[in-house]
Amino acid sequence: MSGPTENRFGKPIDRDEDAVVIVGSGAGGGTLAYELTRKGIPVVVIEAGPYLEPDHYVNEEWPAFNQMAWLDPRTTSGSWRVARDFPNLPAWIVKAVGGTTTHWSGATPRFHPHEFRARSSYGRVEGANLLDWPVDLAEMEPFYERAEDAIGSTHRGGRPPLPANNNYKVLAAGAEALGYKHYATGPYGTNAEPYDGRPASIQDGFNFQGDKNRSKWSTAIREIPRALETGLLDLRAECQAVQIVHDANGHADAVMYIDSDGALHRQKARVVVVAGNAIETPRLLLMSASPSFPDGLANSSGQVGRNYMRHLTGSVYARFDKPVHMYRGETMAGLIADESVHDPRRGFVGGYYMETISLGPAFLASFADPGAWGPGFAAILDGYENTAGMWIVGEDMPQESNRVTLNRSVTDRFGLPVPNVHYDDHDNDLRMRTYAYERAELLYEAVGAVAVHRTPPYPSTHNLGTARMSERPEDGVVDRWGRAHDVPNLFVGDGSVFTTGAAANPTLTIVALAIRQAEFIADQMRRGDL
Repeated sequence: MSGPTENRFGKPIDRDEDAVVIVGSGAGGGTLAYELTRKGIPVVVIEAGPYLEPDHYVNEEWPAFNQMAWLDPRTTSGSWRVARDFPNLPAWIVKAVGGTTTHWSGATPRFHPHEFRARSSYGRVEGANLLDWPVDLAEMEPFYERAEDAIGSTHRGGRPPLPANNNYKVLAAGAEALGYKHYATGPYGTNAEPYDGRPASIQDGFNFQGDKNRSKWSTAIREIPRALETGLLDLRAECQAVQIVHDANGHADAVMYIDSDGALHRQKARVVVVAGNAIETPRLLLMSASPSFPDGLANSSGQVGRNYMRHLTGSVYARFDKPVHMYRGETMAGLIADESVHDPRRGFVGGYYMETISLGPAFLASFADPGAWGPGFAAILDGYENTAGMWIVGEDMPQESNRVTLNRSVTDRFGLPVPNVHYDDHDNDLRMRTYAYERAELLYEAVGAVAVHRTPPYPSTHNLGTARMSERPEDGVVDRWGRAHDVPNLFVGDGSVFTTGAAANPTLTIVALAIRQAEFIADQMRRGDL
């Protein structure tokens, strides 16, 4: 297993050469790859999925899903509704270069100050494993600005808003009727006008499963190509990382991976960054157990895989007596932020956003009411043209018992244990969801809805918290820079590091943290401390 890597993506890096090895190419991994290579640092990215480019995307829901989704076997347990409705698909993420940034909605709200201080802000919440983040909004603000500029977030940096589609106009009219003040068509990571080499949105109604027009940001569109242009990125697509190995001193020194032909390889590493999403990241750390780390790499605290969060979610669809055509324009075209505040008078801690959503007929039939049948279900589909849709996304409580573990009874195509995702809704989550459903129904009824339907949570798209940041090593997995408490040259660079989930869609914060982490890694390498 020596000699140069054969790879058509970027400059081959010899497997015996030191490099920063990044596992995953999504919001965190792809951003890190670009930020480090532009500083002159050689990087190897190991990505389990293929390199899908916009011309490859299919504008049809189920074929697009099958093209992009991570469909390797997974199992689930717990009392959450997803375990009943989607037992083999608890998490809906992408297996391709760019990761789930190729699929994301584009919403880019920032955290509120109180969300970095959840333990201090909310107090003791029974059954919740709350901590304050070891960073705060003041420290994150310059990195949020850089992330917004990279993504091209609308409503930020002087960039104009997206035009309003009918789905948003219904939402905005309802918001006004209920007295909400903070609603708009963004911030979103889809261009309203040409920006940063990407064209303006053509409002084609289909950019959720890959944007053929390239107007929506993803690391596959921006960061990965730019990193390749530096000549310092070796991108290894269709390569599954299976183990991180370490030397006698407990320093990570290589990543083992299996290529598309099933051959096992060893890539030497000066620094390892795991950025495989909050499902695959703990899975890889747990599979990297050794005599020095018997419970999994970087797991002396026992927190690897624990505190899994997926955001409180649910949807509400409203039918009207006239056409809405929610599928025209952007899939997610606007949001209401008024409920994202912390106001315990509502009966729960934390907050939530109300965001427009549009599903095509095929997805609506699958997700509107899983398992339903009969006249009521048929009415939902028959009323499709007259339907408006809203997705509720809010802060769920971290719980130690909500966790990703290895299911050794079920294996993938390489014979490796698959991740099991266990989740139980916290009582705070249930109260928030009920309240949010009620407010959504009032909103639509205020503008003349003739019927309103509550939809249970979909498979998880916001997977967070399984290798969380903590000030004290016993409370988490990584420090304020995303560096493992136990392994000084091992970092985590994705949503796994979230100490708490906040209400905001996570991509902007993941990108901001990655930019900040890249600055730290580069500085430490210059000093000779890495």
